[in-house]
Order: sequence, then structure tokens, then C-alpha cells
Amino acid sequence: MKTTFAALLTCFTLTALSKAEVMEKVMEYTSAGTVCEGVQIVDKAKASAGKLPSVLIVHQWTGVSENEKMRGRMLAELGYNVFLADVYGKGVRPSGPPASAKEAGKYKSNRALLRQRVADGLAELKKLPETDTAHVAAIGYCFGGTAVIELARSGAEVNGVVSFHGGLDSPTPADGKNIKGEVLALHGADDPFVPAADVKAFEDEMKAASVKYQLVSYPGAVHAFTQKAAGNDPSKGAAYQAEADQKSWEAMVAFFGRVLK
Repeated sequence: MKTTFAALLTCFTLTALSKAEVMEKVMEYTSAGTVCEGVQIVDKAKASAGKLPSVLIVHQWTGVSENEKMRGRMLAELGYNVFLADVYGKGVRPSGPPASAKEAGKYKSNRALLRQRVADGLAELKKLPETDTAHVAAIGYCFGGTAVIELARSGAEVNGVVSFHGGLDSPTPADGKNIKGEVLALHGADDPFVPAADVKAFEDEMKAASVKYQLVSYPGAVHAFTQKAAGNDPSKGAAYQAEADQKSWEAMVAFFGRVLK
């Protein structure tokens, strides 16, 4: 019987948890007067040996969910201190596409506000006693992928950012010159929500600013390829694809092994 990536993840998680002391702590913080509810996830046993390289996670368009927590636990098991940023604010968790699109749209149409929300989440991560502030990265899914690239464009002090099936467009492409770390964009080659023109503009922006970046496109993958809740029908434009999920995670792990070492 063929072993699926999901089965391997479950096995890995259960094995790692049996040897780890993974803690999840809900933390309130404010961003421009809005109360936000983030989550720290860290293996306290690993942190007892000293400060850890750390990762900010930015959620997809439904807000902080179990999916981000699962990814946070996976990272904690690998030895990273993790903080889940809350862009929307405490209690704002739209459940369906219309509401999610409306909420995400508030920030995608106001990149300054989006950058502020993510920067404030990053500031919370850097305050944590477990954080090695010299070794920090950010990752994001869908909406969060857009958000972490905007964080980089703002000039944030991070070693690198990773976008999983995020939007690549920018209303101010000249801001690419502000990027201080490396950028890894993990993209569904058949994603109908990220036009080819946006992909080209992103690459042109990175090249013009001499940013060290990599764009990886996964054949046959559409939008939300890491999200099981997206279903398995790529004709809808968003669907889970196990192979792209596995390969993109491995690409991120390798990226962190280089930029956070």
C-alpha cells in the first residue's frame, strides 16, 4: 500500500510529540488599536537549551485556524519557535468565501494596513524569550503568502519569507528595493487566481531590486494546494494536491536550513 504524505505527517507528528514538550499559548496583542489574538507554539524542551530560530506564520483568508496551528506544531517539532500572527483581529474569523473575500479585501486593497498588521505580529514574535532575533523568517498561506511578501517589501528585518500559493502582485513594485532577506515563492503552476502577468511582474520586481529569490511552480497544482479544506477538484481553481504540499514543505525546510542556520 502506498504511504501518503498525510499519513507520514501524522506518523511524524505523533512520534515527535511523544518526545517533545510542544506548548501552544494564546496571546493577545494590539495593532493600531485593534486587539489581536496570536498563538505561540514552541517545544519547551528544545527552548531550554537556548534561544531558537523563529518563524512567523500568517493565516489564509479565514483567519487563524487549525491549519496554521498544525503547521506551527510541525515547525516546533523541527526546533523552531513559532508565532501565529492575527491580521484580522480577535474574534474575526470569516467562515465562507464571500465573507472571507470581503475581509481579506480590506487588507489587500490597503497594503499599508496589511504591512502594519504583519509587522506588529513580527514584533510580538521578536519579544518572546525563546526567539533568536538574529534568525527569523515568515511564512504565509494564500492571503498570508501575499502578506509575508508585503512584510519583506516593507523592509522588515527578517532572514527570509516563504509564500505558499500567495498573490504575487504589488501596487508599488519599486518597494522590492526594501527587501532585506531572501524570498521563496511556492506557486501552483495552474493557479487561475495568480495571472501569468503577476508572476512575470513579481520576477521582474525581484530582479530589478537584486533580491535573492526563487519561484517554484508545481505542475498541475492550482490555488490552495496545501489546504485540504479546498477539496480535490482542481477545476474549481482551488484544490489540495498532496505532491505539491509535500514538495513545497520540503522546499521551505531546505530554505530555512540555509537562511536560519
